[in-house]
Amino acid sequence: MTENILVAVAWPYANGPLHMGHIAGAYLPADIFARYHRLKGKHVLMVSGSDQHGTPITLRAEQENKTPQEIVSRYHKEFLDCWQKLGISWDLFTTTGTANHAEVVHDLFLRLLDKGYIYKDSMPQAYCPQCKRFLPDRYIEGTCPNCQYPQARGDQCDECGRTLNPSDLLDLRCRICSAVPRFENSEHLFLRLSAFEDKLKAWAKNQTHWRQNVLNSTLAFLEGGLKDRAITRDIEWGVSVPQPDFEKKRIYVWFEAVIGYLSASKEWAKSKGDASAWELFWEGNARSYYFIGKDNIPFHTIIWPAMLMGYEGLNLPYDVPANEFLTIEGKKLSTSRNWAVWLPDYLERYAPDPLRYLLSIAMPETSDTDFSWREFVRRNNDELVATYGNLAHRVLTFTQRNFGGAVPTPDKIDAQGQGLLELAQTTLNDVDKLLYGCHFRESIRSAMSLAQAANRYLDDKAPWKTIKQDSQAAATSVYVVLSVLSALKTIFYPFLPFSSQKLHSYLGFEGKVEDAGWRFKQPVAGQKLPNPEPLFTKLEESIIAEETAHLGSSS
Repeated sequence: MTENILVAVAWPYANGPLHMGHIAGAYLPADIFARYHRLKGKHVLMVSGSDQHGTPITLRAEQENKTPQEIVSRYHKEFLDCWQKLGISWDLFTTTGTANHAEVVHDLFLRLLDKGYIYKDSMPQAYCPQCKRFLPDRYIEGTCPNCQYPQARGDQCDECGRTLNPSDLLDLRCRICSAVPRFENSEHLFLRLSAFEDKLKAWAKNQTHWRQNVLNSTLAFLEGGLKDRAITRDIEWGVSVPQPDFEKKRIYVWFEAVIGYLSASKEWAKSKGDASAWELFWEGNARSYYFIGKDNIPFHTIIWPAMLMGYEGLNLPYDVPANEFLTIEGKKLSTSRNWAVWLPDYLERYAPDPLRYLLSIAMPETSDTDFSWREFVRRNNDELVATYGNLAHRVLTFTQRNFGGAVPTPDKIDAQGQGLLELAQTTLNDVDKLLYGCHFRESIRSAMSLAQAANRYLDDKAPWKTIKQDSQAAATSVYVVLSVLSALKTIFYPFLPFSSQKLHSYLGFEGKVEDAGWRFKQPVAGQKLPNPEPLFTKLEESIIAEETAHLGSSS
């Protein structure tokens, strides 16, 4: 029976461009995982969308004197363009602004309300007397009590990373008018999160297949005790609250956005003409994987599971393979200081696969890792170009020149050749297990090790020399390497889809790599090969200084 795999990916705020931290943290590992499972013949549904609600969007809109919808539309369009260029293979990338999303949010809200998991209460909230409105957390700034950073937000300090409440800040002020806010009581609706504490502890302790950092942080959070959380806020941009007297409030984005995984699944099903198709990925033996950054772990291992427990009938997350953070040139990524490598800028100048390769082989799975332009150029030139790309190009061009552009007929393959072919099959099997367990960095390193082994074999056999004395021996060694390349284009496909598709074609196969499946399919003798082009392009060392100079600049 074919497995049904839900790949649920974090929803990026549509208030600015995507950067390398986003890609390494959630979107690339999710895409690798989805592509792998499709190769295996699984039913995969990969969904996400632009998170268009909340204060990050309204703040950007006020700064630019635009409507929130104008900001959302601009960045959602840019996201879609980036996904297409980078090869992120969504089944649906939508937004939280659809009528479908609001309908699903209301359904879950009302079910929890009906069961007594949502209740009314009041809480002190910052009120700006000059703006004459309650201030969401990000509309407040002041001095961090921990590190004395003078521009800490009401929810977090970007300097030291400490989570804050508005009342924690020193020298509190409104971000819009700089007036000093006062605290007044405001009525809100709360999620009775405390009611799920024991159930969540029992469930979480059984998730021994989770990454250790995810499991540890979840259990530590639970041991601290769960407090009920407000799920509404005083703002007029977002999903409405389906309750009287709450017309000027909206559902808090942290509660609403996680429901997007479910609403997107339902939207996808409707688009396919089968409104119930989403159930295959949310019920029964289906497995759901949530790809996020480590800052979002509690929302996906505690809050969202609690909401699902309260709703009943839907699967809890099977795995939450959260990644750690990506630093840039040894420093913490900061969008406000432009210490970031922006994805649209990268895609204007460079091919997608070299970035996918670097971020895969240095993926922050268990600890923070660093992006540097020097390492990007080194990995591209020494590994993609000189190792994998060169292996493919010299064998394919040699075949064109010496065997009429067709796969040569091999003689009996010797022990060295058989050993390499067996290594190709073993690597395919090993990477299969690694990818199934969300071990992406180790997987791609295994693939590159196979390419290195094939290069050593080719150098030993030197068909460009032996063809003069023993053309059959040369034909056999070329056949072996072409066969290994066929394995490599499959193994590399989840990571490097563009170059794998090119190599698939250069090896004389028709259609898409994905259609060929996760198997070691050796080329057939006589199979015609088109004229190849290099899979990768060597980069000049000069770009290291050029690109590094852009970091932190105001332009």
